[in-house]
Amino acid sequence: MWSQVFSQSCVWYGECGIASGDKRYNCKYSGSPKPLPKNGYDLVQELCPGFFFGNVSLCCDVQQLQTLKDNLQLPLQFLSRCPSCFYNLMNLFCELTCSPRQSQFLNITATEDYFDPIINQTKTNIKELQYYVGESFANGNLNTIFAADLPAHGMEPMNNATKGCNESADGVMGPCSCQDCSAVCGPKPQPPPPPVPWRILGLDAMYVIMWATYMAFLFVFFGALFAVWCYRKQYFVSEYTPIDSNIPFLVNARDEGGKSCCDSLGAAFEGYLRQLFAQWGAFCVRNPGCIVFFSLAFIAACSSGLVFVRVTTNPVDLWSAPSSQARLEKEYFDTHFGPFFRTEQLIIRAPHTDIHTYQPYPAGSDVPFGPPLNIEILHQVLDLQTAIENITASYNNETVTLQDICLAPLSPYNNNCTIMSVLNYFQNSHSMLNHTIGDDFYVYADYHTHFLYCVRAPASLNDTSLLHDPCLGTFGGPVFPWLVLGGYDDQNYNNATALVITFPVNNYYNDTEKLQRAQAWEREFINFVKNYKNPNLTISFSAERSIEDELNRESNSDIFTVIISYAVMFLYISIALGHIKSCSRLLVDSKISLGIAGILIVLSSVACSLGIFSYVGVPLTLIVIEVIPFLVLAVGVDNIFILVQTYQRDERLQGETLDQQLGRVLGEVAPSMFLSSFSETVAFFLGALSVMPAVHTFSLFAGMAVLIDFLLQMTCFVSLLGLDIKRQEKNRLDILCCVRHAQDGTGLQASESCLFRFFKNAYSPFLLKDWMRPIVIAVFVGVLSFSIAVLNKVEIGLDQSLSMPDDSYVMDYFKSLSQYLHAGPPVYFVLEEGHNYTSLKGQDMVCGGMGCNNDSLVQQIFNAAELPSYTRIGFAPSSWIDDYFDWIQPQSSCCRVYNSTDLFCNASVADPACVRCRPLTPEGKQRPQGEDFMRFLPMFLSDNPNPKCGKGGHAAYGSAVNILDNDTGVGATYFMTYHTVLQTSADFIDAMKKARLIAENITETMSQEGRNYRVFPYSVFYVFYEQYLTIIDDTIFNLCVSLGAIFLVTMVLLGCEPWSAVIMCVTIAMILVNMFGVMWLWGISLNAVSLVNLVMSCGISVEFCSHITRAFTVSAKGSRVKRAEEALSHMGSSVFSGITLTKFGGIVVLAFAKSQIFQIFYFRMYLAMVLLGATHGLIFLPVLLSYIGPSINKAKSLATQERYKGTEREQLNF
Repeated sequence: MWSQVFSQSCVWYGECGIASGDKRYNCKYSGSPKPLPKNGYDLVQELCPGFFFGNVSLCCDVQQLQTLKDNLQLPLQFLSRCPSCFYNLMNLFCELTCSPRQSQFLNITATEDYFDPIINQTKTNIKELQYYVGESFANGNLNTIFAADLPAHGMEPMNNATKGCNESADGVMGPCSCQDCSAVCGPKPQPPPPPVPWRILGLDAMYVIMWATYMAFLFVFFGALFAVWCYRKQYFVSEYTPIDSNIPFLVNARDEGGKSCCDSLGAAFEGYLRQLFAQWGAFCVRNPGCIVFFSLAFIAACSSGLVFVRVTTNPVDLWSAPSSQARLEKEYFDTHFGPFFRTEQLIIRAPHTDIHTYQPYPAGSDVPFGPPLNIEILHQVLDLQTAIENITASYNNETVTLQDICLAPLSPYNNNCTIMSVLNYFQNSHSMLNHTIGDDFYVYADYHTHFLYCVRAPASLNDTSLLHDPCLGTFGGPVFPWLVLGGYDDQNYNNATALVITFPVNNYYNDTEKLQRAQAWEREFINFVKNYKNPNLTISFSAERSIEDELNRESNSDIFTVIISYAVMFLYISIALGHIKSCSRLLVDSKISLGIAGILIVLSSVACSLGIFSYVGVPLTLIVIEVIPFLVLAVGVDNIFILVQTYQRDERLQGETLDQQLGRVLGEVAPSMFLSSFSETVAFFLGALSVMPAVHTFSLFAGMAVLIDFLLQMTCFVSLLGLDIKRQEKNRLDILCCVRHAQDGTGLQASESCLFRFFKNAYSPFLLKDWMRPIVIAVFVGVLSFSIAVLNKVEIGLDQSLSMPDDSYVMDYFKSLSQYLHAGPPVYFVLEEGHNYTSLKGQDMVCGGMGCNNDSLVQQIFNAAELPSYTRIGFAPSSWIDDYFDWIQPQSSCCRVYNSTDLFCNASVADPACVRCRPLTPEGKQRPQGEDFMRFLPMFLSDNPNPKCGKGGHAAYGSAVNILDNDTGVGATYFMTYHTVLQTSADFIDAMKKARLIAENITETMSQEGRNYRVFPYSVFYVFYEQYLTIIDDTIFNLCVSLGAIFLVTMVLLGCEPWSAVIMCVTIAMILVNMFGVMWLWGISLNAVSLVNLVMSCGISVEFCSHITRAFTVSAKGSRVKRAEEALSHMGSSVFSGITLTKFGGIVVLAFAKSQIFQIFYFRMYLAMVLLGATHGLIFLPVLLSYIGPSINKAKSLATQERYKGTEREQLNF
């Protein structure tokens, strides 16, 4: 009975009094439905086609239908990708507004009288009512947004049939998109399981393998020694002979064998080098003036190239090769879309403010608000933000403001700067922040209400609260909460403990003038925030130029430390070169002036190298400036000590002149110096094949510097040494060479330094004792085994905080960044030019909305965002093509043109001449294709968002789409999303790898259609971290090339002795592997800086090993042990004093550097390479040679006997 009474009855009809603004109340009406005038037929067909039957009797008039259409414009734009969802929403509001059965489910609860002045009649406004919705309607399709309350007595809830999201709404359009309806997607993608750690017996496999290998080596090694001991004891000791403990251990007591062809060739080559250098040395001593003059002329000519020097400070050029994938992709992005903007960012906390609770009116759960969301704090932050906007800088006598350089996406229509700030929800206005609706008793809506709405709908132009304030930023774009709030849990943005304010500034890579204007403003920004004082706020901040500024400040602060380091080394060299026999001859026997000359030659070789490459336009880097002097000083000083100390130990032969003696000495040591210098030069020059800019540049400059240093030492230094000896022989004082010592000397006598005597008489015999040598081998192999076990555990990357001084404000910013931010860097998936967007097939391959492929570009990125912890993609992508399809829907008011001119008519224009772009027909509701697609796309990209149409693409996609000439097609485009928060180098590297993997999958999917273009990801940090994708391969390549070069050069220059070259290279390889062990122990990561140091350590290791190896090969002693002892005695002291002590003093000073990067990558690595080089060169190598060194070269032995026949050396050597 109740159903029959209310079956055709209304509760309202028409509009009455004004509610607020241009919104009106509906008029109370309890009669039967009225026939709709014919001028409303189009509207009812468009909005509520289910009511278009019979005489179309409804409970609404034409104006109510028009109001309904206006109110549904924004929901339509955002729900058009899911037609069934919009169908259900329209069903809900059509029944509410116009249903002829309204009285069944609408119950009026509040009214007021209204006098209509036009008809002079009193009507009734309906202020409140209850809408009863059936449970199946609410739960089935609206996800319980509407509660299914029990209706009043006699009422029936509205329970119309609804459409599922996987169903077509009208039989023409498809179901909802996968992004809007999980039922369409199929099963959710699952990440692959993490790799299973490689373990053996529950322990790390590398540890177990290397421990077992080491134990096996010890067993075999000591077993072999024991077997030899037993063999010697049995065959060489009779039962009547007292057992000498040394006899059983002597292995290879003498090297026996005949002279081979290679021996003769090696001896001939050795003799040729010796003779060549002897003649050259004598010539230099005889003609010092000429040699020094031409040396200075050469230095001046090469060093003059420094006037063309260019120092590279651009991080992109430092860390990324011009031909690298990331660099090429960056150039493609910059060319097509413009360079990535500069970022000025603040992270603000309110440590002294408590959490407060908001109680919604009239009902609802209490909502806690974090400290920075207190109204007073927000006002103070807004004052700070406004003050930053008003910062002015001066550049070339011109004033620069934020307005001049900021990113303004809607310019020139809207010149407001983009400011990503929570205060943009309130239009950056104090009055909007204070906007409140309420009475004397209750607050109905305030900033809490608006905030809670905006974080859920940041693109809204009109919130649904009583405030009706916009959320869209003043710059015309949405402000996403995850970009402006920090320290919240899950998606409870109200719990935020930090505010993030970002000022994007235009970047100008190719316009130096504009770039310097931006940098001038950034300088003032940094000074302002540094000096800003507010006890209620704690601010961490950074500008685009901050890192470069702090690096420069750090470098300047450590200049003094570096100068002291070199001063210590210079002082040691100057003093240690002299061999002072008595205090009375202190000023005569010292060689301070010669030491200074040697140092100047080393520095001159560095200057020549810089000058030569500056001539040809090779830019200089800070790594070259910091590392190469250290390297060349190690190489050069070692050669100086070897030459000077060998002369000091040499006895002038009878009838021999000074030039002949120095020539003979040079003939003895120069081949060894040539071996080390030339092998290093070749190794460095081959290292320049590396594609890593830092390693490539270092290798070029280092190879040239080492080569020039050797040439200057063989010319200028030999001449200066001859002059200094003449001074000493004439008893003239050092430095003050014009002053003659009062006491005449008796001539220079050959003498041995204390260090040489220590090596000869104590250290060498002790090290090479038969019981000591096995211990040395066991210890060094053990250390090597450990280093191999941890080789794969050395971290890759460079923590950017290490490059900052400890007291830098950027350090606090980095800490806050990792602690509070919830979104990482933006990432753009770029689809290269060539894709056909105008065809339905081409659109399906890209879009993510209704009817698009489930493996489309947008859908694959969306799927990746569903697995953020694995893919490092944090959010669904913004898709210009899907928003374009929403914008062009004929049901919306976004796409309109003037019917007379066919020009675009913005949705905010109220002009009857503006008509829909596409007809409201089944065909018109389909996606635009062909000419239609290209006709309206430029309109979409120029349309600014407004209250009537929030989908205008100007702000969001103005730079995302390249339109080809004359609007004939679409070129390159991008789809933007964000990485998750990235904190460590491993996070950044993994994010780039996963993004590239996603892009490769998309490219592969799209290439199945026969296309040859590709999709690639781009983010601003990729050019810096790409090096780490190949750093292991680059490290292996560079070190293997260096070792290969050293092997070849050593083998040739030692006179075709491959076994000597193998032993030397094995020792250097051990040093390099042990360097990795030290890196793991000391927390040094593998990156471009440490790789440069590893390449340099390869060069320095040559100095530690080559001289002793060559001395061993030319020794004429009978056994390997004796030859190793002689080599260590004669060369060990020079290597120890020339490299080890020199470097050690300078390195210790670096420990006091303020820079973390100096402490870690220079002090720690330099110390490790010197200590490892010294221990391997002066301990392990002699022992190894004593066991498996090459047999004596008979031809060289005979040549040596002939050379020293009749001299005192004959008895010493044989």
